[in-house]
Amino acid sequence: MEMHEIRYFLAASRTLNFHRAADLANVTQPALTRAIQKLEAELGGLLFHRERNHVQLTDFGCLVRGHLEEVVRRSEAAKESARDFLRLEAAPLTLGVMCTIGPLRFVGFLNAFHEKKPGIGVTVIEGVPSRLTEMLLQGKLDVALMAQPAPFQDRLRPEPIYTERFGLAFCSGHPLEKRNTLHLSDVEGEPYLDRINCEYSDHIDGLCGERGIRITTAYRSEREDWIMAMVAAGMGVCFAPEFSACLPGVHHRPVADPEVVREVSLVSVAGRVSSPAVKAFMEAVRDHEWTTGPRPATSA
Repeated sequence: MEMHEIRYFLAASRTLNFHRAADLANVTQPALTRAIQKLEAELGGLLFHRERNHVQLTDFGCLVRGHLEEVVRRSEAAKESARDFLRLEAAPLTLGVMCTIGPLRFVGFLNAFHEKKPGIGVTVIEGVPSRLTEMLLQGKLDVALMAQPAPFQDRLRPEPIYTERFGLAFCSGHPLEKRNTLHLSDVEGEPYLDRINCEYSDHIDGLCGERGIRITTAYRSEREDWIMAMVAAGMGVCFAPEFSACLPGVHHRPVADPEVVREVSLVSVAGRVSSPAVKAFMEAVRDHEWTTGPRPATSA
């Protein structure tokens, strides 16, 4: 069964005149008649009673017409969805975002992207790098923004987007506020707020262990917003990337000796064909100026 056969049949069922139906379908009458005969042979029954100048739908034709009209409706809907998708007017995209990426900076990018491509509907999935990696490989994410100390899996293709320094986050009025640069050892003696989902936690713990630096943990949480709220309340300090410490009342100083820097990458699956929406999003990420935007408080 071919679409043109269905369309010829529906034109004939509306006009009950093969000549007028052929004109509507922009085809010769013999071609329309042959197509309807072929459709009848495939369906196994007569669709029309033909008596000289009189044409009438059979009961079988009436039964079939509703189904074939639905076929045409679904075909047109599929074409329209495809056109919208390719024009980026109704295109979905699922993005993975590492939960430790600073929200203000990222939301600023999303807002700018939406203004340029309002037809792309972005679903944001938050997670740690291991979960985002798994979802990427399973096809549950189109792309992800993340960082990790170790190299990415071979099947993934990371594109570096921006770098940011780690440092200590602390509240307004803290003695550390008077200094521009801190050392890793400055965490000693401070109540520490442990960011459980930080992908660099083990790396920083290892650096402290190598240097005999003791960390006294006061609170631990998976929630970045809770940790920063506790920092602002003066309940302790934490190691954090500089662009994450944007909450009012939270100050940040980079750590030197050694300097800890993370590289945030746009990560996709190598060899996977991207949709037009994904391509547009990736291009926007590459073009965005990530080093501008809300900055942490760094001076008194």
